[in-house]
Order: sequence, then C-alpha cells, then structure tokens
Amino acid sequence: QVQLVESGGGLVQPGGSLRLSCGTSRFILSFTTMGWYRQAAGKQRELVSSITISGNTNYADSVKGRFTISRDSAENTVYLQMNNLKPEDTAIYYCNAKNSAANWDYWGQGTQVTVSS
Repeated sequence: QVQLVESGGGLVQPGGSLRLSCGTSRFILSFTTMGWYRQAAGKQRELVSSITISGNTNYADSVKGRFTISRDSAENTVYLQMNNLKPEDTAIYYCNAKNSAANWDYWGQGTQVTVSS
C-alpha cells in the first residue's frame, strides 16, 4: 500500500506564501502523474496543479502565476509553492498519485490551508 503524506498547511494572511510537501512511500517516478487537489467547504474537489513523469506541468486558471509545482525524485517528494495567497485559496489540499496503466490512484489525508486576516 502506497502512503502519501502531506505537510506544510496552516494559517496565512492574504498575500502570504506557503509550501506544501507530499512525501511518498514509493519511488516518485513510478507514478505517471502527481497532483495537488483542493476542496473548499461546500464545494467539489478540484485539480490545482499536476506534474507528469516527463515533467510537464498543468495549473488551474485560478492559480496560474501564483502556484508552482515541483518534485525532488531523490526525496520522493512533490511540492506546491503557493505565493500571493488569497482567501479563496482556503481549502483542504490533497496530494494525488496516479499510474493509469497499473490502475494506481492514491490520495493523501489532506492538509488545511486557511488564508485570512
């Protein structure tokens, strides 16, 4: 069983920054795609950003230019650098790891991000 462990959430003022981390118990490049999703209260879970095994990245329009996804293969960790945070970024952020060919789809437990003054 693969474990994904997120960290780095917290309370930050508007305009502030946070960096989320997602550590995996399996070699990170065994996943074809890793991503960050978020779910705000009363809303559906949405994709924030993803990175493929080849390094291609994808961002939701609402976070483009503010968030950056990256990975450290040696540490088996994916990061989400979040800058210029806004109150509407408040949500539980979840890490996801997929390998469609192997039918893998794993989720972390989530980390709370609250943007408030």
